[in-house]
Amino acid sequence: MGHLGSCARQILKTTAVYNQKVAGGDPFHFGATYLQRAKTYLSEADKTVDQHILKSLLKLTDGKRMYFAANAPYKGGQPVPWNQQMMFGYGFLNLAQAHELLKDDPARVKRYDQILQANLDWFLQSGLTRYTDKAGRPAYDWGYAMPDTSGEDNSHGSLDSAGLYRLYQSGRYGLKAAQLAPIANTILDVMRLGDRHYAGRFDGTTGAGNSKDTNYLRSGYLFTALFQPSAYYTMMSDAGIRDGSNASRIDAFSRFLAVKATRAAGGAKQKQ
Repeated sequence: MGHLGSCARQILKTTAVYNQKVAGGDPFHFGATYLQRAKTYLSEADKTVDQHILKSLLKLTDGKRMYFAANAPYKGGQPVPWNQQMMFGYGFLNLAQAHELLKDDPARVKRYDQILQANLDWFLQSGLTRYTDKAGRPAYDWGYAMPDTSGEDNSHGSLDSAGLYRLYQSGRYGLKAAQLAPIANTILDVMRLGDRHYAGRFDGTTGAGNSKDTNYLRSGYLFTALFQPSAYYTMMSDAGIRDGSNASRIDAFSRFLAVKATRAAGGAKQKQ
C-alpha cells in the first residue's frame, strides 16, 4: 500500500510524463500512460485501505489512534506498535500526498492526515519519556507499544526514527526539528558505547534478539544527524560510511546520500 502510494506520488509530481507511454507496454492493464498507471496504483491502494486495513485490521474508535481490531490475528485489541504505526503511516502519507497532487478526493486526504496527526500526537504526548542525559542534553526513551514508555529496542527504534523523519519531512503535521534532536542525543550520549558499538535498547542497556548490542549504527537513525550536525561524521562512520572504504549496506548508503543531499541544500528538510 505504501509502495503503491509512493510510486503514484512520484509520477503525479512529474507532470511531464503524464501522457508518456510506460515502457514495456501494458500487459496487465494497469494503464498505458504514466498518469493512468498512477491512478490505478492509487485506486488499488485505497481499495486495500477501505476493504481491509480500516475495515477489519485496525480500530480507530479511540480518537483515531491505531489499535488492532479485537479479532486481529496479532495483538488483537491492543495498540499497534510504533514501528508498525510508521509502516501504516508510510502508506497513509503517500496516499494523502498523491491524492492532493491529483486533486481528486479531498475528503480522503483529510481522513489520512487526521489518522497520522492523531497517532503522532499520541506518541509525542503520551509515548515518550523525556529526561536530561549524562551530557546534559535532552533525550528520549519510549516503548515498543503503548502503554510502555521505555525500553524500545535498537532494531525497532531505527524503524520508529525513520518514520518520524518521514512525517517531519512532509511538513504536514507540525513536527519540529527541535522535537527530533533528542533522538540524536540519545543515540550519541546513551546508546553509543564506543566506536561502532551501540546498546541494544534506547536506555543504554542490552539484551538478546532485537535488543542485542550492535557493532554498527542502524540506518534509520542516520536521518537524526540532520538535527544534531556535530553527529554527522560519527554517525556515518559508525554506519559503515567511511572515506576510502566500500559500503556494504544499501540501506545505510542510500540514507547517507539523502542526508548528504539535505545538508548540501542547507537544511534538515529535503523536498522529494
